[in-house]
Amino acid sequence: MTRRTFFHPVLTILFFFLVLLIIAPALAGGKNDGMEGTPFHDASPDNSGGNVQLGPRPFFLVEDMEAGELKSKLARCGTGPFRKTYFSIGHRGAPLQFPEHTAESYRAAARMGAGILECDVTFTRDKELVCRHSQCDLHTTTNILETSLAEKCTRPFTPAQFDASGNLIQEASARCCTSDITLDEFKSLKGKMDAFNPAARNVGEYVGGTPAWRTDLYAGPTSGTLLSHRESIELFSKLGAKMTPELKNAEVAMPYDSEGDGVGDYTQEHYAQQMIDEYKAADVKPRDVFPQSFDIRDIRYWIAKEPEFGRQAVYLDDANTVADLPNAGQLTAYKAEGINIVAPPIFALLDVDGSGNIIPSSYAMQARAAGLDLITWTLERSGILADGDNGFYYQTFDSAIRREGDVMKVLDVLNRDVGILGIFSDWPATVTYYANCMGLK
Repeated sequence: MTRRTFFHPVLTILFFFLVLLIIAPALAGGKNDGMEGTPFHDASPDNSGGNVQLGPRPFFLVEDMEAGELKSKLARCGTGPFRKTYFSIGHRGAPLQFPEHTAESYRAAARMGAGILECDVTFTRDKELVCRHSQCDLHTTTNILETSLAEKCTRPFTPAQFDASGNLIQEASARCCTSDITLDEFKSLKGKMDAFNPAARNVGEYVGGTPAWRTDLYAGPTSGTLLSHRESIELFSKLGAKMTPELKNAEVAMPYDSEGDGVGDYTQEHYAQQMIDEYKAADVKPRDVFPQSFDIRDIRYWIAKEPEFGRQAVYLDDANTVADLPNAGQLTAYKAEGINIVAPPIFALLDVDGSGNIIPSSYAMQARAAGLDLITWTLERSGILADGDNGFYYQTFDSAIRREGDVMKVLDVLNRDVGILGIFSDWPATVTYYANCMGLK
C-alpha cells in the first residue's frame, strides 16, 4: 500500500514565506553601490533600533537649495525611512550642539544615524587613555578651571590685560592637559562647548565664548559626561557603531616620564599599541576599527605590528593649503607601503571650474588613481555659509557657495564625483539624510 503524502496549503505558504525571510537579506546584500569589499561597508551588528531621528536641520537644508534635479531628488526622500549609514561619521560625536567627546554627544550622533564614531585618544598622568581632541585642551573643553583641579594645570588662568583706554593688550590664557591629572580626576570633570573668551577678566568669563551659531543648551551641569577610551568602546558597541579612534600627538616630551623619576618609560610605540590593545581586550573585530593618525609613523607601526588593524588605518593629512598637499608620486608611495585610506580636509578634494561649478580637485583624482580610498573632514563646522568667507574647509570652492543648502551640493560632488568612503560631520543628520536618499550603506 502506497502512503499518500500531501502538503497543507496554509503550511506550504508559511514554508515559502520563511524561506524568503532567510534568503532575502542575502539577496539584498549583493548590491552595495560598487563598494563591495571595502571595510567601511562590511556587515556588522546594528543595535541602533531601526529608524534614526534626524530632526529639522537636513530638511531645512534641502528646502534652502536652489531648484534643480538634486533638490528634487532629495526632497522626494523626506518621508524616509532613514537608517544608520557608514557614510556618516560622527566627528567627536555631534559637537555642533553637544560638548565634544562626551557620552551625550556620541549618543546624539548615533541617533542621527552616524554609523562610525570617533574618539580622539590621548593619555592622562597615569597613562590611561581618554577621549579628548587635544592633550592640552581641558581649559576650553571642560570645567576644570572652575574646580579645585585648576591648581594642577600646566599654566593656570591668567586674566586679560587692558590699557588705560580699555584696549585689549594681552589675551586671557590657561593651559590644562590630561597629563596634568589622573584618570579618576579626569572623570570628575564635565565637558563643555569648546570655546573661550580671550577678553576674560575672570574664570567665569573665560569659560564662555561659545559662537552664536552653536549653543550651550546641552552643556548644563548635569551632562557633559567624559569618557575613557575603554568606556567609549563599550558605548560605541552598545550603539552598534564602528569606531575610528585618532591617536593624538602627545604634547609632553616622549618617551613620557610617567613615574616622575626623570626616566622616560612610555614611548610612542607603547602609546600606539595601547590604543589597539584596548580594542582587542574588548573583543572588537579589527574590521570595525579604523585607527587614525596625522603621524605616518603611527600608521607604519600599525601596518607592521597590527596588520589586521593597519590595513584600514587612516592617514590624516594636515595640509593647511593646497600647496601643502602631497603630489602624485607621494600618494603612490603611500599605497606602496600599505596605506589604503587617506583623509584630507574637504578643501583638498574640491575645486571650482570656469563656470563656477564645484568639481573634484587634481589631488582627489591623483589619490584615486593611486588606488587610495578617501575619507574627508569636516562638514557642519563652518557656521553660517551664506555670509561668505567660510574659511579653512571651503577655501578652494567658497566662490561656489551662496546659501546654506549648498552643503548638499558639496556632499553630492564628494560622493558621486570624488567617490569618498565617508565624511566626518559635526552634525551627522545632514550626511545621514543625503546618504539614505542616495542608497549609500
